[in-house]
Amino acid sequence: MFLGTYTNKIDDKNRMAVPAKFRDQLCGKCILTKGFDECLYIYTMEDFEVMAAKIAALPQSDADFREFIRDFFGNSEICELDGQGRIKIPQNLREYAHITKDLVTTGAMNKVEIWSAETKADFDLAGKMKDRKFTEKLREFSI
Repeated sequence: MFLGTYTNKIDDKNRMAVPAKFRDQLCGKCILTKGFDECLYIYTMEDFEVMAAKIAALPQSDADFREFIRDFFGNSEICELDGQGRIKIPQNLREYAHITKDLVTTGAMNKVEIWSAETKADFDLAGKMKDRKFTEKLREFSI
């Protein structure tokens, strides 16, 4: 399980250092892809396979699901961590997540989220944890 929030930067070669606490779980290799809310996701190889199986069960006769499948898998990259625990973030993913320099890397249970610092700050201002309607929705699931 991925836990915690870390700040870091993307370097001049478009690499980011994966936080040390996440590296062991990734076993030197991961999948980098678009996430929801204009962030990027890092999955372990195993967790990506679990997600792929769930996505494979979607009805491909639905145009929205076909578009999602193309976008999700078409923007996924296999990444190998270098000797310093870094991965390269391709230009298309940097543009999607508005990444220029400063990053926020957050553990999100079965994945890691990579945010531009500015986008994360804006997202945090919305504050779902402060939203009464949302907390009532959680109550339906005994959370």
